[in-house]
Amino acid sequence: MKKIAVFGLGKVGTLVGALLAENFEVVGFDKQPPHYDFSLNFKTEILDVSDTASVTKRLQDFDTIVSALPFFLNKPLAKIAHDLKLHYFDLTEDVPTTTYIQELAKTAETAMVPQCGLAPGFIGIMGYDLTKSFDRLRDVELRVGALPRYPNGLLAYSFTWSSHGVLNEYLNDAEVIHNGVRKMVPSLEGIEYISIEGQEFEAFATSGGLGTLCETLEGKVDTLNYKTMRYPGHGKLMRFLMYELIMKEDLETLDRIMTNAKPPIDDDVVYVYAVVEGWRKEKIARAEYWNAFYPKEIAGQKWRAISWTTAAAIAATVELVAAGKLPQKGFIKQEEIDYNAFLETQSGALYKS
Repeated sequence: MKKIAVFGLGKVGTLVGALLAENFEVVGFDKQPPHYDFSLNFKTEILDVSDTASVTKRLQDFDTIVSALPFFLNKPLAKIAHDLKLHYFDLTEDVPTTTYIQELAKTAETAMVPQCGLAPGFIGIMGYDLTKSFDRLRDVELRVGALPRYPNGLLAYSFTWSSHGVLNEYLNDAEVIHNGVRKMVPSLEGIEYISIEGQEFEAFATSGGLGTLCETLEGKVDTLNYKTMRYPGHGKLMRFLMYELIMKEDLETLDRIMTNAKPPIDDDVVYVYAVVEGWRKEKIARAEYWNAFYPKEIAGQKWRAISWTTAAAIAATVELVAAGKLPQKGFIKQEEIDYNAFLETQSGALYKS
């Protein structure tokens, strides 16, 4: 793996390119020029991913595609990677997109690795690592929240990453294991309250956060679920908007209203919380993980917490495949990635500092 094409030069994609350019030849592609006022350590070109013929022609001399595009643009890019025999990585949280890539991977001669971000992604790597110290498992509960550090208003939220992705997670059903049975449950339901060091949160079901963990842990746990953390009251208001006002039938309008009302802020925070319960030597036991990640300066620039945690996760996964520490072809699940090996990569080490 030497030459990498990074698609999507928003905040996350730009940082992905910058991190990978430390060790690889990187070219960044977007349908419009980068709009940042700082210099990049990799080349950029204008290229519209919807023009599959042009994309296919341009990628002839690459060996890897990394997509930081919205989930709905990833299927054609994954198909191009498959057909050109290029390694493929993306950040998708969308279940149908992942299912499509799993099917492609059955005949792939290279690695196909979707879901490489924060959730799915890091949360699955870390959460699965917690399960390894148990002889038998009972419950695995994973929680992530990307939030404004200083919330205001009733929604207490800001769109620091893809608004399409957020609304997609709120709309689609979530996969869980409940009472030992793998099933689907409605997103925005199952609200619980969490208090950590005096800070109150709510958490509710959203789609995609578990990645392939239900498949991996089916028959091994009584309970497995992923919930998104928000400040109290957010879930109730989103259910009102999507189901009582029936905005779920006009997501374009809802997207426009929400992004206008709650624009991105620079002082964000990413909360990650995991609980695993089970038995060790026939005694019930519990393991927990909690961390709060804040904006970080990387390469002379300040990056939001959601940007660098997402970018570092996918860049670390690329580094592991390049180093031969993960399979070189076929579909790779996030839980196949060793947590300690992840942290020892150049990009993964950002989670330690």
